[in-house]
Amino acid sequence: MTPRTTSTRYQRPHRPLPLRALNAGLSVGSRLLGSRGALEASLEESSLLEAAEHRTGLLDLGDGSFREPLQKLLRSIESEARLHPIGRFITRERLVSTLANRMRVSEALRREPSLREARVARPIVICGLPRTGTTLLHRLLAADRRIRSLSSWEALSPVRLPGDDDDRERVRFAETSERALRFMAPDFFAVHPVDAHAPEEDVLLLDLSFRSTVAESTLRVPTFSRWLEGQDQRPAYRMLEDVLKVLWHQRHTPSQERWVLKTPHHLEWLDVLLEVFPDATLVWTHRDLGDVVPSFCSMLAHARGVFSDHVDPRDIGRSWGLGKGVRMVERALEVRAQRPERFVDVRYEELLRDPIEVLGRVLDHAGLPLTKEAEQSARDRLRRERKDRHGAHAYRLADFGLERGELDRAYARYHAMR
Repeated sequence: MTPRTTSTRYQRPHRPLPLRALNAGLSVGSRLLGSRGALEASLEESSLLEAAEHRTGLLDLGDGSFREPLQKLLRSIESEARLHPIGRFITRERLVSTLANRMRVSEALRREPSLREARVARPIVICGLPRTGTTLLHRLLAADRRIRSLSSWEALSPVRLPGDDDDRERVRFAETSERALRFMAPDFFAVHPVDAHAPEEDVLLLDLSFRSTVAESTLRVPTFSRWLEGQDQRPAYRMLEDVLKVLWHQRHTPSQERWVLKTPHHLEWLDVLLEVFPDATLVWTHRDLGDVVPSFCSMLAHARGVFSDHVDPRDIGRSWGLGKGVRMVERALEVRAQRPERFVDVRYEELLRDPIEVLGRVLDHAGLPLTKEAEQSARDRLRRERKDRHGAHAYRLADFGLERGELDRAYARYHAMR
């Protein structure tokens, strides 16, 4: 059977009929009432903080480094994101949840102050551009019983809830979120598979400091994005380190020796990452940019379509394909020149052709042998990672106003390295 193909009508995002009707009703209601506050979800900072306090019964948000980024983000959302009513509601829920999780992390560290003295040793960090095989490699490494990964349900709720010792409530929340996203944006699963029980990107933990690419990946917030590029990322990476300590304390097996982390966000900030995790193994994944750039631009377009009816693929092509993507690899090349011993390269074609050989090479660089058990676990995982199982991902460079020659010029230093 031919797999279903994702839509390339990015300017007309998929919207199930019930959601279209609800959006229309809320929009009309707000216009009739003549004010924003009556039917629209509030994105006022005070309202978000009050909701997080009510949800958790806590007050401590840790240090105040999150406040300025949150305020900048909220202003950018209001002036630039053009959210539809449901997108605005989801955004509010995400922001409240992020603040609530920050409160819970602070409380966990208060209850177990010795955690601050613990060490996150020798993590394996996958840091390639989006769409370069990072998800597959992440899941193969996570299948190794010696390696601890972040599960999707933990990423959404990193701290165990009171009375939820078996984590059932956290898992149920992630499963509900997965079903909701599948209903709202079924095409997204063909682009990037979402699984409540699978390994997830730690960018969601970095977002607890409101200094991650989560917002600019899902919303059009160019003012916030430009501001963030000039900010110190140490608060985000120190928070990531703290959350990993809390998660390890909550759950790990005697056989687990270290973490595997993964998010393209790291590529832009490897200098800070190595400051916080100086013994990290950095796995830089590569793929032909003629595939990478339109693929990740398409992913962003599908993601933004969940929140807004106004998706401009050419804007995404300029801001990410020729902007953010170039910045990420240029900054990574600077770090690589200074710390080449920390890097191991993986090419997409190699990963598809012989994933076990690639896995063994990465493990060897990290100081772990490829055991028979690790190999078998990886092969078991591969049988579940069937390509196009959620549909075929369609994308074209021209859809984003880009030409191959532009990419070759913009990424010239990266091409020379490869």
